[in-house]
Amino acid sequence: MFKDNKKLASGVTDTLIGAGTEMNGYLKSMAGVRIEGAYQGDIESNGDIVIGEGGIAKSNITARDVTIAGKVYGDVHTRGKLLITPTGQLHGNSHASILLVQEGGILNGSSQMERGEGKVGGVAAETTASSGNADKKAKQAG
Repeated sequence: MFKDNKKLASGVTDTLIGAGTEMNGYLKSMAGVRIEGAYQGDIESNGDIVIGEGGIAKSNITARDVTIAGKVYGDVHTRGKLLITPTGQLHGNSHASILLVQEGGILNGSSQMERGEGKVGGVAAETTASSGNADKKAKQAG
């Protein structure tokens, strides 16, 4: 279900909130979480979180890596990478070591980036916003 489940404890199972499912509450998981339905409430995961194209999360999210292909209304904190795909929307603030916003993806909020754990030589970041302003500003900054 997930691309790369880097070393998580054996015996843990990923969690799926499927299309057509609506949930409210607080979700804490040792493994990955995939949301294809609707979820409202905070999410904490030691694994990766994927919000699928049809997924909507009204949540503050804390995880290793987060991929947003659907809609997230809330703040996202990752220890690794935040990826917003061409269909993804984040309406909230982001805190990540690596931020990738693919063309067509939406980030409405502020972004804070720090060097990742164990990374040498800096942070890799790619922003390909539809307007192209991000690329221009990056070139001006050096």
